[in-house]
Amino acid sequence: MRKFIYAKMALTNIKNNSKIYFPYILTCIGTVAVFYIMYALSEDPGLNEMSGGQHLAVLLSAAMVILGFFGAIFLFYTNSFLIKRRKREFGIYNILGMEKKHISKMMLWETIFTALIGLFLGLLAGIIFSKLAYLLLLAIMNAGSVYQTEVTLRFDFSAKAAVITLILFAAIFFLNLLNTLRQIHLSNPIQLLKGSEAGEREPKIKWPLVVIGLLTLGGGYYLAVATDDILSALALLIVAILLVIIGTYCLFTAISIAVLKLLRKSKGYYYNARHFTSVSGMLYRMKQNAVGLANICILSTAVLVTLSTTVSLYIGMEDVTRTRFPRNVILNFEGLEPETENTADEEISAILSLYKQSEVNPIHLLQAQLSCIQSGQDFSKYDESLSYSNENACNLFLIAREDYEEMTGDTQPLGDQELFIQTVYGPELSDTITLNGTQWHIQKSVENIDAAKSQRALMVNAYYLVMPNRQVIRDIFAQMASGMQQESIDHPFTYYYAFDLNCSEDIQIQITDTLSAMLSENDMLNGYVEGAAQSRDSFFSLYGGLFFIGIFIGIFIGLLFIMATVLIIYYKQISEGYDDKDRYAIMQKVGMSLKEIRRTIHSQVLTVFFLPLGVACVHLAFAFPLLSTVLQAFNFSNTPLYIMCCIGTVIVFALLYAVVYGLTARVYYKIVSNKG
Repeated sequence: MRKFIYAKMALTNIKNNSKIYFPYILTCIGTVAVFYIMYALSEDPGLNEMSGGQHLAVLLSAAMVILGFFGAIFLFYTNSFLIKRRKREFGIYNILGMEKKHISKMMLWETIFTALIGLFLGLLAGIIFSKLAYLLLLAIMNAGSVYQTEVTLRFDFSAKAAVITLILFAAIFFLNLLNTLRQIHLSNPIQLLKGSEAGEREPKIKWPLVVIGLLTLGGGYYLAVATDDILSALALLIVAILLVIIGTYCLFTAISIAVLKLLRKSKGYYYNARHFTSVSGMLYRMKQNAVGLANICILSTAVLVTLSTTVSLYIGMEDVTRTRFPRNVILNFEGLEPETENTADEEISAILSLYKQSEVNPIHLLQAQLSCIQSGQDFSKYDESLSYSNENACNLFLIAREDYEEMTGDTQPLGDQELFIQTVYGPELSDTITLNGTQWHIQKSVENIDAAKSQRALMVNAYYLVMPNRQVIRDIFAQMASGMQQESIDHPFTYYYAFDLNCSEDIQIQITDTLSAMLSENDMLNGYVEGAAQSRDSFFSLYGGLFFIGIFIGIFIGLLFIMATVLIIYYKQISEGYDDKDRYAIMQKVGMSLKEIRRTIHSQVLTVFFLPLGVACVHLAFAFPLLSTVLQAFNFSNTPLYIMCCIGTVIVFALLYAVVYGLTARVYYKIVSNKG
């Protein structure tokens, strides 16, 4: 029986310390379950039946690595809270005669029991919920619809995912054990006894850190607000995130101390029973406090950013599709002269009549597409002998004023060397531009060329130019065209014909197939057709994996961030509760009532809790322009919807935050009032 004494002590310790062990075990279960689900989905053979499934498997594997890395850091961080609270207990064991090797054996058994519970229940939860996750994946990817092959649902247990999950988290538990044993063996009994009570001297304001914090935070905010180019936004996103993270740590570490000292100098605020204790307490432990607050703030920001963007993408999926396909059916005829437009129109009308359908919201647009080099307001001929960055590349779409008038009803005339301009993607232009050395005056900017929407996905500067007439377009095209055959230069126009249909997607696909067959058989018409319904399959194949990463994995990461935030706050409140217990006991002895203690606790917890959330909301507000630009890479340009999703996410998260506040404030009060 003696050889099991350490196992019995370990079980007793876990039971007696359930207040700090239970949340930790729940965290282990949740992290293990999420990792297994990600790995099992990446190995699921059902992905091979899904459009874009192979690409999705790669993306899932990458997300799984991120989740594993974050899970490891998270478990290390939460374990450090747990060990801090146990140091006094270890010191008592040591003084009562237990050697460090005996304490180490006891901790070994505690780790074994914790790992077994966490791994077993985590894998069980992962296996159970992996089917739900797979169903959610199918729903998000729109599998099984008219444009997807039918996917067979089945419940598969991934032995490989289970083994990898067990190995990874067993290694994490083992490293946590080694770190605990290191702290036990390097400390003497007195240090262990005082380890959980170690306070901080009053910190000084570190002005260099304040300056660094303001500069990095300001730099991150500036990048987020000033960047309006998609490619630049994608490149600068990580830089902006790193700057804001550095600035946040500096903000809570140095600037918060300065704010607390200013509050202490304010006699009207500081010499108040509600604020005196909380301000002085936070000030003396701010170095330790600041890191926890910064972590909560960063995790809260991650939750708000991740969930607001992913929810926007999911809700705005149809908007994304509509941006890519401004109409249900889109035809492009290359080298088609204005005189032969009627031939195409007649063929299309005949096919629509065959299906007893008529076009809705038609777009008839004769345009000439020109690739060139942009330098500010200047557009020059593309030189194939030179190399250019993507920032220099530009597409110009030239439209005659008469065709623009027929399409939009705008009768405003154009003089010589005058044009209208619509910016598709790139910096806004005004006053004048130069085309191959010739200056043109911009009479006005327009926003009514619907065909321009489909060009945003190219992420290359693009403009629609409405020119005085077709002959001017021919002359400009002949001067600036590069690398084209003479036939293409002589016949520069492309006929863009698009329309909606009021019929089912099945009929739309049939019409699109018939149009495609007509084009392949008609030698007079050189072109191609795209259908929103028919192309949805390839569209989801191309973007579906990215949407899934943004939506499904984003939701899981968001939930993991929420779990991390709640747990860090919970442990922080417990830790501070025990630290403040003796202080509030002294306050009671000198006359502070329980009501005043509760008000003081309320003031301190409220400040600690909602300061990180407030800063996280500020981070989200400054990140909004950059995130909006990044979302354009997914063809998402519905800014009002994104604003509503951000507001909704903040409200929901704030409500959850308030619930956690109420629970942790109650735990904190019970500890300091000797009721828990």
